[in-house]
Amino acid sequence: MFYSLKGTLTHIEPNIAVIECAGVGFLCRTTMNTQKALPQLGQEAKLYTHLNVREDALELFGFATKAELNCFKMLTTISGVGPKAGLSILSVLTPEQVAAAAATGDSKAFTRANGVGPKLGQRIVLEMKDKVKSMQAADPSLLQQPTGVLSAAGNAEAAVNALTVLGYSVSEANSAVAKLDSSLPVEELIRLALKSFGSAR
Repeated sequence: MFYSLKGTLTHIEPNIAVIECAGVGFLCRTTMNTQKALPQLGQEAKLYTHLNVREDALELFGFATKAELNCFKMLTTISGVGPKAGLSILSVLTPEQVAAAAATGDSKAFTRANGVGPKLGQRIVLEMKDKVKSMQAADPSLLQQPTGVLSAAGNAEAAVNALTVLGYSVSEANSAVAKLDSSLPVEELIRLALKSFGSAR
């Protein structure tokens, strides 16, 4: 329903930012990483939004980048990860770090977030990896990598898998990673690929 909001930042408190658009103040639940990216009060701000509809409430969530929004949507499809946990995870991890942790099986990274224990951290990693496998199984041709894409020792492959976890197609991920130096760390490959998609700033 709401793709984004652009207006004056009128109020901010932990995990909440209010953007006033045409005289209407929209309360958005946010991450700490998004709040760090916001301007000072009274200045113009833009948030990419997601409307969560529940039986007893409508909640609007706002994010500084499309990558963070996509990551939030993906996290909240995982069993046991609700909006609150999604915000908590993205308050301590960037989308690049989330994707890298999932791709490399680093479940402990998720336990840095409040409310995420070892079991949930492991479930997040497993379900993210399952999403990648199901995408590849649905179209085996996606496993055919262009020459040179996965020539480095696993970093490029992990970056491609991580980008698919964030919702990009395998072909899109391959194309973006193929243009980068595959000797770079996985997280850096993901960050640069997201930048090339115009999803990070």
